[in-house]
Amino acid sequence: MEMNTRTATIGGAVLLLLAMAGGTAWYVSEDPALETAESADDEAPLPIPPAPPRLAAGDRYERCFAQIPDDPEGAAAYAESWATAGGGDGAAHCLALARVALGDTADGAGMLDKLAASSHAPAAARATVFAQAAQAWMVSGDFTHALASATQALALSPDDADLLIDRAGVDSALGRPKDAVDDLTRALAIDARRPDALAQRAAALRAVDRIDLAQDDVDRALSLDPDNPEALLERGIIRQRRNDRGGARRDWERAIALAPDTQTADLAQQNISLLDAGPERQ
Repeated sequence: MEMNTRTATIGGAVLLLLAMAGGTAWYVSEDPALETAESADDEAPLPIPPAPPRLAAGDRYERCFAQIPDDPEGAAAYAESWATAGGGDGAAHCLALARVALGDTADGAGMLDKLAASSHAPAAARATVFAQAAQAWMVSGDFTHALASATQALALSPDDADLLIDRAGVDSALGRPKDAVDDLTRALAIDARRPDALAQRAAALRAVDRIDLAQDDVDRALSLDPDNPEALLERGIIRQRRNDRGGARRDWERAIALAPDTQTADLAQQNISLLDAGPERQ
């Protein structure tokens, strides 16, 4: 059985790498052959979709956002009170993100979609909110709604490489690697020096049996960032497919060392375990 990382299905595991001060980048990593029991990470706080560019400004907006990571219940209560006092888009945005942080991901995603559609903020800010909605839908496991939100984001900002990379992750989660390749190719036309996009496209190309092209992409990714864990994970898979078991193990062990306690490390360790189990388990 082939060891895979990003050819997604509905039952797969989803990892979103989100940061309050970062862009909209995320990764989807999954394989039915590599599913594992729920880990202790399930009890960790849910990630919060990234904040900027924001729909509003001011001290109340900043205060509400700052409260979300450590006290999402308090942030939600603050946002609700603020909304009653006429907080507008700022209050609605903070409340939606607080709901996501509290685990109400589908409700929060729906709120973000509604807000992005109704807001009169600039297109770039609305696109980011649609992207946040897509990420929240992904956490909830609703990849169909995630695709709709990601597409809405791109309708507002079609030349945003991050948004194209985001939608490619949804494409893969829905088992649409050819669409993922198309989105990632567009993203790389905008910014060719993106090892994350190259590693993700390599996985999508491998899913459609374009192994030579996948190898080219992963080599380019590692030339830009030799310590990119996702690219190392993918190169290990390609090496394993080509019967280079030693090279595959080295790549996976390196990925684990570079990104411990992550989904990438978990997948690399699962691949090593399957490698150790012998050909009949691979």
